[in-house]
Amino acid sequence: MTAADTRGPGRSWLLRLVITFSFAQGAVSMARPAVSYRALALGADERAIGVITACYALLPLLAAVPLGRRTDQGRCAPLLVVGVALIGGGCALAGLAGSLPAMAAWSGVMGLGHLCFVIGAQSIVARRSAPEERDRNFGHFTVGASLGQLIGPGAAGLVISEHDGRMAPTSATALIVAGAVAAVSYVSLWRLEQRPRRAPAAGGPAPAARAPVPVRHILRTRGVPAGIFMSLAVLSATDVLTAYLPVVGEDRAIAPTTIGLLLSLRAAATITCRLVMTPMIRWLGRTALMAGSCALAGLLCGGLMLPVPVWALAVMLSALGFCLGVGQPLSMTTVVQAAPERARSTALALRLTGNRLGQVAAPAGAGLLAGLAGTAAPFVLLGTLLLASAGLAARTGGERDGGSTPVAGGGERPARRDRKQTRREP
Repeated sequence: MTAADTRGPGRSWLLRLVITFSFAQGAVSMARPAVSYRALALGADERAIGVITACYALLPLLAAVPLGRRTDQGRCAPLLVVGVALIGGGCALAGLAGSLPAMAAWSGVMGLGHLCFVIGAQSIVARRSAPEERDRNFGHFTVGASLGQLIGPGAAGLVISEHDGRMAPTSATALIVAGAVAAVSYVSLWRLEQRPRRAPAAGGPAPAARAPVPVRHILRTRGVPAGIFMSLAVLSATDVLTAYLPVVGEDRAIAPTTIGLLLSLRAAATITCRLVMTPMIRWLGRTALMAGSCALAGLLCGGLMLPVPVWALAVMLSALGFCLGVGQPLSMTTVVQAAPERARSTALALRLTGNRLGQVAAPAGAGLLAGLAGTAAPFVLLGTLLLASAGLAARTGGERDGGSTPVAGGGERPARRDRKQTRREP
C-alpha cells in the first residue's frame, strides 16, 4: 500500500464517498429487515431467522483477508464497483426467491458485496487522510452508513404490510426496491481514488514485491485486537438489533411501520454522535469515550428485554444509537494507526473479518437463545459482548498511555506517562 495521498481538490472525494456509502448502506439496511419479514412469511421461526442472518456474514468471513491483501498491493476503487453490483443483485434476487435456502444464499451474496464495498472504501479513507485527519474523516465516512441505516429500515417499514396476508409480496417488493437503491450508488462512484504516485526505485525492491506482513504479526500489534473486538461487538449489536427488533415487534404487537421508525431513530442518534466525534474526543479522550460508550450501550441492550411502552423503547434506542456510533470510526482509526503502513488494508480486512465472525456467531447464538428463552434473550447476549468490549478498551487504553494520546483534531502524539512512572520507580 502506498503512503497516504492527501493531495487533490479539497475533500470532495470524501463527500462523494459518503453519498455512495449512503445509497449502498441504505439498500442493505432496507433489505435486512425485509429479509426477516419475507422469511417469516415463508414460514421461518426464530432459529431460521438466525441462520439466514448469519449467512449474510458467511462468505465475507472467508473472503475478507484475501481481499485486504489484494487491496494493499493494488487499487481500491474496483472493489466498490463490484460491491455495489453484488449488493444490488443479492437484494433483487432475494426478493424473487421462494424458499428459505434461496433466501439464505442471496443474503450471503449481499453480504459479500457489502464487504467488498467497505474494504475498498475504508482503504481509500486510510490512504487519502493525513494521520491527524483520520478520526474526523472516518467519522464523516461512517455518517454515510448511518444515513443509510436511517433511511433504509423506515423505507422497508413503509413498503412492507402484514394486513390481509400481504407480508410475502410486500417484503419481496421491498427487496427489489433495495436493489434499485444500490444501483443509484454508481452516480457518485467516480474519481474517488487517485492514481498512486510511486517514487523511483532506489536499489530496493518495489513495495508490491515485498513479502506481505504476516497476519499473526498484525494481530499481535498492540491496539489491533481491541479495535477488532470493539468493532465486532458494536456491529453485532447493530446487526442483531436490526434482525430481531421485527421479531420483538411481532411478539409485542408493534406494527412494522413503527419498528422501521424505531430503527431509523437509532440510526439518527448514531449520525448525531459521529458529527460531534472530534469534540467528544477532546473532552473525554479516546480511551474513556470508547470504554464508556460500550459500557452504556451494553446496559441499554439488556434493558431492551424489559416490556416497556413504545415511547420508552424509542428513548432507549436513541441513547443506544448514540453510544453505538462511537465504536466503528474509532475502531477504524485504532487499527489503521496501530498496523504497519503496508498492511493497513489487511488490518482493516481483519477488522471486517471480526465483524463478520460476530455476524455469524451472534445471530446464530441469538437464534438459539430466542428459541430456548424467548425473543428478549438475544439482547442479553449483546449486552454481555458490549460490556466485555468496554473492559478490553479500558485495559488496552491504559497500556497504550505510554505510547500515544489523542490530540486536537483526532491525531495522536507520544505520551509521557511511562517516563513519569519511571521516575517514581525506586
